[in-house]
Parts: sequence; structure tokens; C-alpha cells
Amino acid sequence: MYGMASLFFFVVFKAFITPELATEYLAGAVLLGAVPCTAMVFEWSALTKGDPAYTVVQVATNDLIIPVAFVPIVKFLLGVSNVFVPWDTLILSVVLFVVIPLAGGMLTRYFVTQKKGAEYFENAFVKKFDGITTIGLLLTLVLIFAFQGQVILENPLHIVLIAIPLVLQTFLIFSIAYGVCWLLKLPHRIAAPAGMIGASNFFELAVAVSVALFGTTSPAALATTVGVLTEVPVMLFLVKIANKTKGRFPA
Repeated sequence: MYGMASLFFFVVFKAFITPELATEYLAGAVLLGAVPCTAMVFEWSALTKGDPAYTVVQVATNDLIIPVAFVPIVKFLLGVSNVFVPWDTLILSVVLFVVIPLAGGMLTRYFVTQKKGAEYFENAFVKKFDGITTIGLLLTLVLIFAFQGQVILENPLHIVLIAIPLVLQTFLIFSIAYGVCWLLKLPHRIAAPAGMIGASNFFELAVAVSVALFGTTSPAALATTVGVLTEVPVMLFLVKIANKTKGRFPA
């Protein structure tokens, strides 16, 4: 994400974007690229009939990687771009949006399983939250655009300019992951979620960190919001591609 965003913001679009704005847009793009998806991938996996167990393992792996890797990666990449970010804000964001939910999920699973068994947890307890998770994701999108609505309306051209490298990057990452799975002759139920989780981002964390670091109306926050704006339709398009190419993978 860093390389492609830098190329477009500082070279391709230099006639339309000032260096100062380009730096902040790049900061938003870095925040998006540094956080792999941990929530929406369940939706993409379900739409492509991906393997639920494999998807859970992917998400769990990302949940374990983000607390360790997110802060140093963002700190390094933004430092290269001469953007100062305090360590404490980055660490607090990871704790609030990753560590606490992850710990809460693990404790919930442990206590419910101990009390009523694994079968009840998987077949009854978890299913109670199917609708709630979808509503929560939709509410997150509504709130994000509510806070950024005015900024989006005031910068229509920049929305398009920011969206171009983000969309291209999404297609590129999906193509690489999905293509490698095809070369390895993995079944479609594995290949589809593998491509989806590589291409999608944990945009809630990216938006939260950008707002905390730069403010709700900052160019960096705008860039992360454009990431949300483009990710959902682009990922739905990739779902369509994955479903149409299902026959090219082993059963």
C-alpha cells in the first residue's frame, strides 16, 4: 500500500495534490494497509461459501499479529514519510480495538463452553449474534460517513484521486493471493477467503487511529474513510469474481 500510494499521491497526481496533502493522504493509506481484516472477512467468506474453520484461523492469526506488528509498522512507515505519531496513541488504539475485544471473545468462549459445552456454544450461543454482528458493521459504516460527510462533499475530486490507488491495491493483493492458491491447487473454499482476507482491511481500527492522531476532519481521516467507501463495493465485486471462477479450483 505504501509504495503504490506514494507513487500516485506524489508523482501521478502531483498536479492536483499538494505535497502537504499528499503526505497526510499517504498516512491514511498506511494506516489502512497496516491492518488486515478481522471482521468483514466473515461476510466475504460466507458469500463465497468459504471454509468457516479456515476463515476463523485466518482471523485469529491476524488478531494475534496486529497487537505485535501494527504499532512498529505504522511508526516506521509514517516516520519514513516524516509524519510524527506518538507511541502511546497507537498502543492505546490497538488495546481498545483489538486486545480488549479479543480477550473478551476468548473469555466468553471459555466460560460458556465450561458451563454448557462446546456444542451449545457453536450451535446455539454464537448463532444468537449473527444479526447483531451485521447490524454492528452497518452502524459502524453509518457513523463513519456521518462524521466525514461534509469533508467528502467538499473534496469530490480528491475522493476519486485517493480511491484510485486504494482500489488498484485491493485488486492486486487479491489477485496475488487468489492466484497463488490456484497454482497450489487449493480448493475454492480455501482460496476465496484467503484472497479476501489479504485484500480487505480492518478499516474500523484505521479510521479510529487516524481520527485520534490527526482529527475527524483531517486529510488522513478522509483517506481512511475513502478506504471504507471503496472497500465494500470492491470486495463485493471480488466476491462475484471468486464465485464465477469457482469451477477452476479443485472441489
